[in-house]
Amino acid sequence: MFTGLIREIASVKSLIGSTLSIKAKLKTSLGDSIAINGACLTVTFVNSDSFSVELSPESQKHLVMDKYKNEVHIEPAMTMGDRFEGHIVQGHIDAIGIISDIKNLGNSYDIFIKVDKKHICFIVPKGSITIDGVSLTVNDVNADTFRLTIIPHTMKETLFKNYKKGTQVNIETDMFARYVAHIIKHQMQSDSLSWGEVDAINASF
Repeated sequence: MFTGLIREIASVKSLIGSTLSIKAKLKTSLGDSIAINGACLTVTFVNSDSFSVELSPESQKHLVMDKYKNEVHIEPAMTMGDRFEGHIVQGHIDAIGIISDIKNLGNSYDIFIKVDKKHICFIVPKGSITIDGVSLTVNDVNADTFRLTIIPHTMKETLFKNYKKGTQVNIETDMFARYVAHIIKHQMQSDSLSWGEVDAINASF
């Protein structure tokens, strides 16, 4: 599990076949889980100043692979006793979005991201979302776009400073929204839900 708070911007040493090698200050061990641009990956090799992970064909199919060539966001998995900030992030990328507009508001930036309409139901106004591993808050949601507001500190300390209109991004929608939608969908396919069952689902989260 992760929080969506980037610990380091690391450099890609190489991507050969399915092996991605990262040069980083972060010290890792074999078997560690690391979120790289939001995707949870397993450390398979460790060197003095770098580590490697494997990108399976399934992973490569669901990620913006152009994002694994230069610099990347990295975050180690949480350990017991860590301070919890951000929001609950699994490291499971479930959509690829495209930045459709960036507006400089002076003291912040509005970023508009277009996504396939089938994912919009999992994106909640004032809810949490992870973009390339960064935990952010959704402001508005429309038919196939949503708006984020990013403060200058976040813009400066993440790769968002390099993004522009047309940039593709890895998206992990809110885990609880996905779970509730999945439960309700399958309940409705069998029997209609009573209000008591709806309340019970809500209470479980």
